[in-house]
Amino acid sequence: MSSCAKWSGGFTTIKTLDSAPRRVARHLRPEEAEWRLKRRFAIVNFWRPIGGRVLQTPLAVCDARTIDSSDLLPSDLVYPDWTGETYSVAFNPRHRWYWYPHQLPSEATLLKIYDSAAHGPARLTAHTAFDDPTSPPNAPPRRSIEVRAIVFW
Repeated sequence: MSSCAKWSGGFTTIKTLDSAPRRVARHLRPEEAEWRLKRRFAIVNFWRPIGGRVLQTPLAVCDARTIDSSDLLPSDLVYPDWTGETYSVAFNPRHRWYWYPHQLPSEATLLKIYDSAAHGPARLTAHTAFDDPTSPPNAPPRRSIEVRAIVFW
C-alpha cells in the first residue's frame, strides 16, 4: 500500500452515525429491524477493479486514526422518495491516505462504511478516487465494481 497526495474532488458515501440505522430500517420489516438494531451491525463495501489493472484515478482510503470527529460534516443525500445522510470529510493535514498502486482485478478492497460498535479502531472508512500523478497520460479510465452489504452479528 502506498501513500497518496492529491484527491480527485469528492468522497464516496460514508453513512453517518444517525443514517446507518435508518438505512437498516428501510431494508427490513419493522419488527426485524427493531430486533437487529439492538445488536452490532455494519455496512461494508466490497470493491475491485474489472477489465484490467487500475492505471487512472485509483481508490484511496484514509487511516481512520488520523480522522477527527470534527472532520466529518453531515451532508444530505437526496433521493426522489427520501433523504439520507452521509459524511463529507473536511481537509485535515493529519489525514494519511493510502492506495494499492496498479490494483489488479484479483485484488479486492473491503471498506467499512459504518460500524455500530462505538469502541474500536474505526467506525467508518473515508475513501475516494484521486488523481495519481504517476498515471501514464494515455491510461485507460478506471473500471470497477462495488457491492454493498449490511452485516449483523
